[in-house]
Amino acid sequence: MNEVSRLHFAHLPTPIEELPRLSDHLAGPRILVKRDDQTGLAFGGNKTRKLEFLVAEALEQGARTLISGGAIQSNHCRQTAAAAARFGLECILVLTGEMPAQPSANLLLDELFGAKIVHVPDRKDRDRILQETFDAAAAEGRKPYLVPYGGSSPTGALGYAFAMEEFMRQNVHADWIVFGTSSGGTHAGLVLGQRVFGFKGKVLGISIDESEEWLKTHVSKLASEASERLGERIEFTPAEVLANADYCKAGYGVLTDAEREAVKLFARYEGLLLDPVYTGRAAAGMIDLIRKGFFRKDETVLFWHTGGQPALFADKYVNEI
Repeated sequence: MNEVSRLHFAHLPTPIEELPRLSDHLAGPRILVKRDDQTGLAFGGNKTRKLEFLVAEALEQGARTLISGGAIQSNHCRQTAAAAARFGLECILVLTGEMPAQPSANLLLDELFGAKIVHVPDRKDRDRILQETFDAAAAEGRKPYLVPYGGSSPTGALGYAFAMEEFMRQNVHADWIVFGTSSGGTHAGLVLGQRVFGFKGKVLGISIDESEEWLKTHVSKLASEASERLGERIEFTPAEVLANADYCKAGYGVLTDAEREAVKLFARYEGLLLDPVYTGRAAAGMIDLIRKGFFRKDETVLFWHTGGQPALFADKYVNEI
């Protein structure tokens, strides 16, 4: 396996915990949780693993500025801003959506970490303005490095290939790994890690906002490209990617009763907090699948908690949970 540049600032390995009271309440399979909300950087989350590889690549290229984009309450942008602060880099974030009167939750943290915010009200303009922001920074000699949405590039996906290796070394049995998937980097990394490190269970992504067809195509391509960083290319096909898009029809960041219930069940039965957008939706999907008998009762399902709890305190969600 090729050596890959990586920084080490995440708190790893993240623990795996049993959720017995939630399992009993749902009368389904044994449920475990892998606590990637405890990766340490800026309240933790899955993007920290990706940033260990992305920031290493940026520094190798002589970058002085990290530029990325996302929604106003982006967990990825919050962790990117924190990583930039930690390594003495500037940070510019191109954020889409309605700007609140007062910054709260992730947006407040972005500003606390010193990130410059470029606000884009209409999402259809975000890619253009992100590129214009990058080009302007380059012209000013700020040596920018573009961190892709969600950290989901072949380099970023390596974070979850090696997360699978970490999980395997923890010697905990799971028949299924379930998690939220959107930009596809976490999903691609787990699919790659499953192949490289020999996980025998199934890896199921619950879509936050993308179609099943898009995820299967995108994740298989991204996993194939990421494999080249490790050595000889592995060609993944869409059929090898498991994704469920039954729970994202309401739209990105739109709370339904399913997300509300999932957040409350995890809180009241296990004292564990989810976020309203990502882990809330992924958990809602898992809960519905349990109730429908999708998983056998003698199986073990590991819910991979990707973090995001600061979004609970966003003005948009405080009164909706």
